[in-house]
Amino acid sequence: GGVSHFRGGIRPCIIPAGYVGVAFWGGCFVALSGGRIPATVAASFFCFAMLVCLRYSPNQLLVWLNLSFTLITLGALLIDWFVFDPFIQYVTLLYGTFIGWYGIMDIWDDTISRTVEGSDAYACFQMWKCCLPRCVGVQFAILAIICQALGLYFALVSLVGDKFNRM
Repeated sequence: GGVSHFRGGIRPCIIPAGYVGVAFWGGCFVALSGGRIPATVAASFFCFAMLVCLRYSPNQLLVWLNLSFTLITLGALLIDWFVFDPFIQYVTLLYGTFIGWYGIMDIWDDTISRTVEGSDAYACFQMWKCCLPRCVGVQFAILAIICQALGLYFALVSLVGDKFNRM
């Protein structure tokens, strides 16, 4: 980020990685919610990632949060496959929407509504003097909204394709 120190790499790609990464993964979860199999893959990947994160959890609260989300997602998978068909798609859509919304609100809070010298937008401004920090924040927000819109588009395409395959 803006106050991070690093060696190597491409600085313009590293600085916005957190904001762009959250937007990308939110869009991916929304896109994968369009079908049963993709939603199952997304939920399984999510559970695996949470279990991997348990190894690096610094405190008990994060351990309990990881375990809780893993159990909730596994429960949703079981409900979907044995009781109610589109349930995991709803859960994956919920995760993707919340991840994307968090990314957009984080961008708004950190880069558009206020400008702090240590922010990522200010670090981009120091690289390119032509773009003010708030302008950089608006660019991050537009990118995050585009990721969510693309995720919604691909989810709807998947839903339409799934409906035609069932007929």
